[in-house]
Amino acid sequence: MASKHGATGERRATTPSGGLFGEFFTSEKSLTFDKNSLIDGRARRLFDLTRRACEAGVYPYQLPLEGRSGPWIEAEGRRMLMLSSYDYLGLIGDERVDAAAIEAVRKYGTGTGGVRLLTGTIDLHHEMERELAAFKGTSAAITFSSGYLANLAAVASVLSPMDSVVMDALAHRSLADACKLAGVTVRRYLHNDCASLRKELESGRHSGRTLIVADGVFSMEGDICILPELIAIKKEFGCCLLVDEAHALGVIGPGGRGTDEHFGVSADEVDMWTGSLAKGIPSNGGFIAASQELCIYLQHAAAPFIFSGALCPAAVGAIRAALAILRSEPERVERVQRNARFLREGLRELGYNTGRSETAVIPVVLGDDATTAFFAGRMRELGVMATPVMFPAVAQGIARLRLCVTAAHSSGDLEFALEIFRRLRDTVGPR
Repeated sequence: MASKHGATGERRATTPSGGLFGEFFTSEKSLTFDKNSLIDGRARRLFDLTRRACEAGVYPYQLPLEGRSGPWIEAEGRRMLMLSSYDYLGLIGDERVDAAAIEAVRKYGTGTGGVRLLTGTIDLHHEMERELAAFKGTSAAITFSSGYLANLAAVASVLSPMDSVVMDALAHRSLADACKLAGVTVRRYLHNDCASLRKELESGRHSGRTLIVADGVFSMEGDICILPELIAIKKEFGCCLLVDEAHALGVIGPGGRGTDEHFGVSADEVDMWTGSLAKGIPSNGGFIAASQELCIYLQHAAAPFIFSGALCPAAVGAIRAALAILRSEPERVERVQRNARFLREGLRELGYNTGRSETAVIPVVLGDDATTAFFAGRMRELGVMATPVMFPAVAQGIARLRLCVTAAHSSGDLEFALEIFRRLRDTVGPR
């Protein structure tokens, strides 16, 4: 019988992967992984794991939503609690955001017909970037069609092979890819470890420039970077500093301005802030917030700005509306933080390992990939959507569910989630 939240305790018959792959994994298809083919031996593990997950009916990814995202979703013909959405402020579906997007389409159409440098800029882009810079506390900002591209632009447009990057070991994959594109020397320091960072800087001095790179909130652990220490070390060694605010904007700091506000430091202590406009801000795109000088340079030198389509008008309208709401309703940020404390403490009381989490990103570390995939599948059967994260996104042996709390979750929602974790604890067991 369904609960008041719409979950059932009965196991549901499902087709492998929900039909996403058709009969691919149910046929006798022979995969050779020939060394001369586009899919070589490196893909063997991926296909093996995907086949096993489909055969067990627990393939955990690409679940097609049958409506808008939010604290509750419709998928697989039923209602489920969404516990892995990046919609931290609960603004997906907000009438003010929707209205701004619709109005932008009515005035400007669905696209801009070009890249930003040439014919793709509309006045809304400039207005939005001024508002974003003001919110972040910098003199200027430049936006891109994704946060991933913003990180590529931030590193590859500024640095050359003569330069080096010293990066936190848990910094986002996009930042590592940006370093490859730039051809810079990359050294990793132990996560949030000042002594390790100092050692890397002392041992790697050369004639080029050095950029220290970290996330504001780390996307897999949910902890916060040691920003005051990074600023002090940057000044001591004469380095530059980049901080990725993708999971910090709208999440930490009393007004949701991010890591600088959380620590009470000036935004201009950091040379480049990057971030996403598809998480706390419920739209699309990414940004770099920095000095006006640097932003002017990036407008004319950043390949993702010059060669990638401009943000569509609807996305820009939604960003502006969401920023206005965040400025006027800081209580949303407090709700995110309160909800995160409630769920994190509840999980720890049940014996689950939530790692270093101190924000709305809450890992539930379960160990091996198979256990984690099975656990996520059982949660979905019981009415909770919680995304598993496994190797190679995290190291082997520390696979986890990555939970994300939003301002839209009620206490009843989170109590329901804890009850599911309590029920499954004796089946699989916390690690």
